[in-house]
Amino acid sequence: MKQLIINPGSTSTKIAVYEDETMIFEKTIRHTTEELQPFNKVADQFQFRKEMIMAALKENNISLKDLDAVVGRGGLLKPIEGGTYSVNDKLIEDLKTSARGEHASNLGAILARSIADEVNIPSFIVDPVVVDEMDDVARLSGHPEFERISIWHALNQKAVARRAAQEEFGKKYEEMNFVVAHLGGGISVGAHKKGRVVDVNNALNGEGPFSPERSGALPAGQLVKMCFSGKYTEAQINKMLVGKGGISAYLGTNNAKEVSDRAKAGDGKAKLIYSAMAYQVAKAIGEYAVVLDGDVDAILITGGIAYDKDFVKMIEDKVKFIARVLVYPGEDELLALAQGGLRILKGLEEAKTYK
Repeated sequence: MKQLIINPGSTSTKIAVYEDETMIFEKTIRHTTEELQPFNKVADQFQFRKEMIMAALKENNISLKDLDAVVGRGGLLKPIEGGTYSVNDKLIEDLKTSARGEHASNLGAILARSIADEVNIPSFIVDPVVVDEMDDVARLSGHPEFERISIWHALNQKAVARRAAQEEFGKKYEEMNFVVAHLGGGISVGAHKKGRVVDVNNALNGEGPFSPERSGALPAGQLVKMCFSGKYTEAQINKMLVGKGGISAYLGTNNAKEVSDRAKAGDGKAKLIYSAMAYQVAKAIGEYAVVLDGDVDAILITGGIAYDKDFVKMIEDKVKFIARVLVYPGEDELLALAQGGLRILKGLEEAKTYK
């Protein structure tokens, strides 16, 4: 089975062709600020990006007629359960109107549907960031005006959980209980219970551990005082939460490797901040182990920072009493998307319908 995979980012479009689970072509198409400047909305970039994708395929002698499906990165849709979804009119409508917000990933499904329709093959999305499988009890925050929101690294977390279930236990993901921690620019920790993520921190703006560029959970009273101090605009405070929070706020860089190197070279402040981030991740893992009543088959650590063995060890030393710790560095989003489409093409799952 051959699939074209499309993963749009803010300044790039990553594409790949997979034959089953083997990548046979990959290209990252870069987009300059000047190229994107004429477009007022992300959705307006559709034709520009499609033409660049088609040119790259033609240049590399890849024919759409040889494909069995096109899979795009899922965008900001309404909350849905995890899985692979057929791209339908309702899904496209919500992404084109940015009903739930603007993000480059919104283009994934739009591009996939348009290209697939040219040769009458199916188009899919897989485990977008809005996957919401939380138990009702997990939605309560402490005040009825505030509901906990499920925004996390669903694609990578679920791909890693499926892999661990199969490779380490010889079982299906739906038979296992995992706590999965994704460590990247944002950090999400989820409780995976028999194939559903019943609780997870909002990894974007306001919950969980701080990360290289996000503040995570902050003391609410102090945050309220800052909001009404008159010293900051709403945009400035939002930037403190996402983009200029966490390690970036403490140390002036969002590069975790740089901070790790500084810590090893004797920078006491860098060592403290980096250790504190590991400390908060470990606390969150303990929190989500409680969600699973302590019935945890394994703790999975993934994402780019998982390449740092010293950072992972700081976490493992604190949580290994709960369960075995398995490490899957990086996040192979293209493969995860391909695997999601392949499960449908091979009849292992049925594609879900976005309503």
